[in-house]
Amino acid sequence: MSSFQTEAPPTRTQPEPPAEAPPRPPPRTPTAIAAHPAKQPRPIVVALPVRDVRRKRPPALSFVLRLETLRRLARVVSLLALDLVGVVGALTTALWLKLAYHGHPSVTLAFHDARPWFSFAYLVTVLMFARVDLYSDRPRRPGIGKIASALLQTTLIALVFALANGEHFSSYFIFYGTLAIGTAYIATLRELHTRATGWILARAGYRRRALLVGSGGQVQALAHALGNRSRLDVDVIGYVSDRARPQNGVRLLGRLSDLPDVLQSTRVQEVIIADPDFPQDQAVELIDQCHRAGVTVQVAPSTMEVLFDRAEFVPGASVPLFRVRAPVFEGVDFALKRTFDLIVAGIVLIVSAPVLLTIAVAVKLSSRGPVLYRSVRPGIGGQPFSCLKFRTMREHADQIQADLESLNELSGPLFKIREDPRLTSVGRMLRRFSLDELPQLVNVLRGEMSLVGPRPLPLRDFERLEDWHKKRYLVLPGMTGLWQVSGRAELDFDDLVRLDFLYLEQWSIFLDMAILLKTIPAVLSRRGAF
Repeated sequence: MSSFQTEAPPTRTQPEPPAEAPPRPPPRTPTAIAAHPAKQPRPIVVALPVRDVRRKRPPALSFVLRLETLRRLARVVSLLALDLVGVVGALTTALWLKLAYHGHPSVTLAFHDARPWFSFAYLVTVLMFARVDLYSDRPRRPGIGKIASALLQTTLIALVFALANGEHFSSYFIFYGTLAIGTAYIATLRELHTRATGWILARAGYRRRALLVGSGGQVQALAHALGNRSRLDVDVIGYVSDRARPQNGVRLLGRLSDLPDVLQSTRVQEVIIADPDFPQDQAVELIDQCHRAGVTVQVAPSTMEVLFDRAEFVPGASVPLFRVRAPVFEGVDFALKRTFDLIVAGIVLIVSAPVLLTIAVAVKLSSRGPVLYRSVRPGIGGQPFSCLKFRTMREHADQIQADLESLNELSGPLFKIREDPRLTSVGRMLRRFSLDELPQLVNVLRGEMSLVGPRPLPLRDFERLEDWHKKRYLVLPGMTGLWQVSGRAELDFDDLVRLDFLYLEQWSIFLDMAILLKTIPAVLSRRGAF
């Protein structure tokens, strides 16, 4: 039995205290007993006004929990069904494209030929997806990067299995074609699933009520971030802090000592520690209070925790030390990224050749001047290179930029004007859809740029950077990056630089693939582009 139980009444064998005896002292807390064990006359069992969250729940709560279980089951079953549609659709489409190339575009025949692979491909896909939590709940479920990574592993397993069984292929399009199509199909279906279920849950009033603990700008920043992530479904009701100060849009609910009352009155499901400097002893007490009330606790990452991905253990030291690697691409990482750049840039350059030719003719006929504009920009290590673009402005546009500085619409070192008078009619259209950047595929093949990375800035902007901004030049600049898929010109410059640092910390080949795929809808939507 637990020591935290109601004190039992005295038994008959216990002598009754005399009437004139002084009153018994109040029961001492477990902390006081542990601090002075020698003064304990006898074991004292203390009554605590806290319920055991593990006890049997009332029928009404059990019914609600069963509904929660049904909701989880519905989530997994629906995702499994969508993945089945995606796998079957990808295999069928790949074979249909192959048949169409040979002059026999038959969907029925493609489905019949792909049918023997359905079960194996779907089984391996489900196992790979489950391995990376693609069937978990909304807050923890990864996005397109993990989908592409898991499907690549599925494709490699299928290829090895087929070759081991003695299968022979005239081409391997069925593998890489299915990989590309399957990534697009499944990512699209899952995004629609996320939006649809989010809409249903919002209409049903389902949101996780969260309480923040911390002080300063961390509380406001975290509340803002949670509010902008619709897939998290978090309703921040306020915060508690001993070092409170006014926060825009975040309500102060009390001090840390008021936490038990706040938990009871607000009925929150989780508490999030937003302060990276929160004292450890207070954190232990806070977590204990939350767990007693059946509330989960989460900790928002601090700046130092972001660096752990680059930490390497240094052996031989008397104190365990970790070395933080520089955020650069070297060795296998550089070889993998460079190979990926060469293959993709070469393919895109060949496929888009008719588009490039059409744009070149339009630029030449629309205004006087060269077709290509060579913008000298700092590259890796600050070394200048000629960044190629289709010319979008009239001749001598650089010479009048100083006269337009007062019209600049962006903060920090960047210079952008929504209605730039120097743009040609063709150039305005090219800028709107970022088609003027396509010649930079040549820069990628030359090794001056990468497909994905921090965007190179003109010399005018580079000269106005702060020292911490220039750390983004430790790697090759990119044609696209987290800037382009996270708001483009709508973001503050410091936020853009932080996105570059986040990319360097979290880089993987699958992150590059995810950014490239997200660049297409970002460009088509024209959000923040001018």
